[in-house]
Amino acid sequence: MKVIGLTGGIASGKSTVSNYLKELGAIVIDADVVSREIVEKGKPALKEIVNFFGEKVLKSDGTLNRKYLGSIVFSDPQKLQVLNKITHKRIIEKIEDEIKYYRHSRNIKAIFIDAALLIEMKMYYLTDEIWLVTTSKEIQLRRLMLRDNITFEEAMNRINSQMSLDQKKDFSDVIIDNSKDFDYLKNQVKELYTNVFGGA
Repeated sequence: MKVIGLTGGIASGKSTVSNYLKELGAIVIDADVVSREIVEKGKPALKEIVNFFGEKVLKSDGTLNRKYLGSIVFSDPQKLQVLNKITHKRIIEKIEDEIKYYRHSRNIKAIFIDAALLIEMKMYYLTDEIWLVTTSKEIQLRRLMLRDNITFEEAMNRINSQMSLDQKKDFSDVIIDNSKDFDYLKNQVKELYTNVFGGA
């Protein structure tokens, strides 16, 4: 079974590609979903986050206020490092468990790991190849400000907290260009998918 890493910068269109792969029938392990699961109420990671950042990062129902926590860590690299230290090892462990499950319980050709920080978290050791979704920084900024309803400065902080798309290209086997329209993007993904699964 082949494991393909799908990554890209924030607001580069990675999730759009991931959703289209699911439409085509692919199995996708979503690191963002995993990251939400490990900080659910009662989980050890949430306790560690509260111990460091304080109860102000919790909503009134005791769940994590991800938006508020994001506003803290994306403007402070040291605090982001602390959060990453708490969460990354747990995210990787859970993804490893899911890969083992698919490897041993299903007869499938390939699965995808959808992770914005796949390279930063050094998860490339879990993959056989990496697909990178790219776009221009201008498009990234525009999409991010619109999607998350944040300021230009907040959007820049989030983009700059990640490795640049140019740096990620050095780790990638396949580049998917998302600087044009959706049909252009879909055609690239469909061709890549067919190459992996033989049209199945």
